[in-house]
Amino acid sequence: MIKQLMILDGVMAVAQFRDDGVLVEGMGMQDESQLAGLAMFAHDYKRIVQGNADQLSMFTQVPGWTPPTGWLVRGAQVTVCSVGNIVCLVDSNNARMNEVMRELQDASHW
Repeated sequence: MIKQLMILDGVMAVAQFRDDGVLVEGMGMQDESQLAGLAMFAHDYKRIVQGNADQLSMFTQVPGWTPPTGWLVRGAQVTVCSVGNIVCLVDSNNARMNEVMRELQDASHW
């Protein structure tokens, strides 16, 4: 499943994680411990995003905030993005982010 994400331009690492944040499978330019850390970060960040979406929904009374489909944090060199229980580490300068997010969305339904 995650092998298809690795062939996209700019994708440096991909990890799939369980609902408790434990790494299920990972591949890319990082060792096993770094992939496990990426998975745990994505799990924790996913929970933060869910909490923020819940608050936006409650305070604005505008529908559509929850459940959040995915998230990304973009830096000058590296971007981390996730949908469901799959996270990618991406080169910010060489990736087509719309394509990466679309493929993450598709992969999250496998």
